Amino acid sequence: MRTLAHHAGEAGRDLPRLRAARITADSLAVLPGDEALAPPSPFTRGDDGWWHLPADADLGEEDTAHTLPAPYPALATIGTTSLDGHEALLLLNLADPQAVLLEGHPTDVEEVLTALTVELITSPRNNAAEIITTGFGQDLPHSSPGPRATYLSQAADAVQEMSERLLEAAQLPHPELRPHLLLSTHPLHDELAARTAELAHKAAPLPLTLIAPTDTGTTRHFPQATVLNASHHGPQHVDRLATSVTLQRLTRSDYLQAITALTTLHKTDLTENDAPSGADDSATPRANPAPHQPAATAITNAADRPAPGHTNRAAHTASTVFPALLAHGAHPPTPETPTADPANASDHETNFPAPATSIKHRGAVDPIPEEQATTSTNTPTRRHDTSTTETGAHEQGPEIRVLGPVEVTGVHPSGHGPRIAQLAALLYFKPGRSADELCTHMDPTTPWTSATLNARLHGLRRALGDDPQGRPYVPRRSASDTPYRLSPAVRCDWTHFHSLTQHPLHHAPADLHDLEQALTLVRGKPFGGRPLPWAEPLAQEMTTRIVEVAHTIAVHRTTPGPHHDLSKARRAIACALDIDDTAELLYRDWLRLEATASNRSGIHTVITRLQHLTHTLNAPLEPETEQLINELLHTTTPPQARIP
Repeated sequence: MRTLAHHAGEAGRDLPRLRAARITADSLAVLPGDEALAPPSPFTRGDDGWWHLPADADLGEEDTAHTLPAPYPALATIGTTSLDGHEALLLLNLADPQAVLLEGHPTDVEEVLTALTVELITSPRNNAAEIITTGFGQDLPHSSPGPRATYLSQAADAVQEMSERLLEAAQLPHPELRPHLLLSTHPLHDELAARTAELAHKAAPLPLTLIAPTDTGTTRHFPQATVLNASHHGPQHVDRLATSVTLQRLTRSDYLQAITALTTLHKTDLTENDAPSGADDSATPRANPAPHQPAATAITNAADRPAPGHTNRAAHTASTVFPALLAHGAHPPTPETPTADPANASDHETNFPAPATSIKHRGAVDPIPEEQATTSTNTPTRRHDTSTTETGAHEQGPEIRVLGPVEVTGVHPSGHGPRIAQLAALLYFKPGRSADELCTHMDPTTPWTSATLNARLHGLRRALGDDPQGRPYVPRRSASDTPYRLSPAVRCDWTHFHSLTQHPLHHAPADLHDLEQALTLVRGKPFGGRPLPWAEPLAQEMTTRIVEVAHTIAVHRTTPGPHHDLSKARRAIACALDIDDTAELLYRDWLRLEATASNRSGIHTVITRLQHLTHTLNAPLEPETEQLINELLHTTTPPQARIP
């Protein structure tokens, strides 16, 4: 199929419209939308009206093929068909009809929809599809990367969400014709069906397809729909495809086992891909993780990697789920490499060097930016653990981490990930900005284009997913002039740090535990030490606050009394010096600590560090530091800790 797309592109032709595809162990055929159309290379016309791939067809190199986008991202297996006495997979192009309606018992309808959706979220050829489920599939968004599906409990909410997605897609200068699929176990009654039909008509050429139970409303408003009987377990004729099909389905028990296998596989791949990467947008994207495989392959692979303490339930799943896929899927496909973003040609993004720092300790400033201070919903109302386990992330919302290299829950640190994470931080700290402002903030030298911004926003929205009520953490705009914001449920480690350290620092020994907990949030220099210009003042604020917190801990932990603990003082000083090794306040704390411990060699170590620092920065020591050194070098009595 990629070879077909490559040849069409070279010849300047549009991709031919396809209705279906048929696959056996050693053959492939596709059904054209226009039977009078001559088959393009590498296909030839068959007597049955299908285009067949010759066994000796000259196909493109596999490595080259995987750099091309999947040309038919809504092509999905609906079941099997008989061909010359053998079973073949039958794939329906869901972007071609405006609706596929399912007759039969609600349980049977759900089984067919579930099988189709699991296929859509696990196959690499469908990774460009926008998928919304309603009434079923609540677990699916968290069982694959992305997530690649959005679950909403009510059909009306699903239609509204789809309307917003189509509006956003249509606002792009060059809209991608990615398929939008709405799968529902709830019947869409007359008014909602009419609204969906109108939406599908207005969205053209963006494809919108409804897959739902038959109802008087859907039947009336989608007269050309493909109708299938979900309760029929044998072959049934499909007029539109001029063939019969035995529908693929997932029973409830098989679905639960599949979810277990997919979740296990997803967690394993997240662990394997969790190592930080220095790649930026100019890097070659990595291959997609293993869940982007046909469902049967993913489940079969997961069977080899059961979760600790669990029996190998996935092995049983593989024996009962997707039998047609398993029959023809002995050789799993090479994971697809994500294609280059169409906006890349104009995506000039600059890495800015870290600003020079002064040896003088910077004064304290308001630790929450003005925009954030006025957005009270983003400030935690209680102190909570910021551990980002998968369960916690879904219960409390995704987290933006800026006390170190910028990271965001669900955003991988490779490919476009670093820029997407920086965009998330920008939206969090500076909500309500226009598209032009965001584009300039992200690269003042060569501002992003609107296409680049929308592509990165789309990537962020897919990465963060939806809250438990089905609302996206990156809300869609209702109009072109609507400002950009994040959901109030999105968290930030800096906001949590501030909530733990908001009391007066120098007179609160009872709050030492909170201050020490705040320092555990610090992973490195704020914003990775390389903030974009808009974030430089924030990075300075954060650095100042971290130094103050460490200094307060050191003072109280070094002073004789109930809070005396030199080990905790030492950890606090070391943490802050990793962030700002020019803060003389911390070196004075360190000197007092070594003096309190009667560690003369430790005192000389600190003095040596200070001498190296003054030589490097070509700046003299502060008078307080020189005075303290003179006192310590000429006395054997440890000085009382004090705040100069």
